[in-house]
Amino acid sequence: MEKSFIERMKKSLLELKTEIVSNLVASNEDFKEIVEGMDPKDLADIASDDMDRKMIEALGSQELKRLKLIDSALTRIEQGKYGQCMKCGKRIPQDRLEAIPYALMCIDCKTADERRNR
Repeated sequence: MEKSFIERMKKSLLELKTEIVSNLVASNEDFKEIVEGMDPKDLADIASDDMDRKMIEALGSQELKRLKLIDSALTRIEQGKYGQCMKCGKRIPQDRLEAIPYALMCIDCKTADERRNR
């Protein structure tokens, strides 16, 4: 996979992460108090900090799941494994990664996984 594409995806992932944290700060008083009580940092770093019980409650399960997927994708970029299906090891198409930059699986494996979970 091209280095420029991976760098673009990394930037996109960091922007998504910052957006999630910013939205949570704007919409949730408990989360806002936690963030304001921390040392001044980049918003993306705040999401990576060890979250206490209050922060997890403030996040909500969907946003917490997205943050974990984003962190996982950023880790795979650092390890040189970004864009590989976690199930079959094949390359995930760039179109899929552009639509869902934190995708874990190729379309075939994701479809099979969803069918099993119905």
